[in-house]
Amino acid sequence: MGDEKQIKSVKDEVKGHIALSGWRMGEVADRLSERKSKVALQNLSNKLAKGTIKYSEVKKIAEIIGYEIEWKKK
Repeated sequence: MGDEKQIKSVKDEVKGHIALSGWRMGEVADRLSERKSKVALQNLSNKLAKGTIKYSEVKKIAEIIGYEIEWKKK
C-alpha cells in the first residue's frame, strides 16, 4: 500500500507542476523527444501512472518546465 501512495504522489507532483507552469503533457513529451528518442504522450502517462518513470526523466521534465529539484535536509 505504501508503494501505491508513493506512485500517486510522484504522478500528482509531476503532473501538478506541469499544469501549474502552463505546460501540457503532450508538449512536455514533445520536448523530451527532442532530447532523446521519441517519447509518446501515452508512454509518459503510463510511466507516471505505474510509477516507473526514472529520476533522470523527472529531472528533465523539471528542466523543461522551468523548475529544478532541490533536496533539503529536514
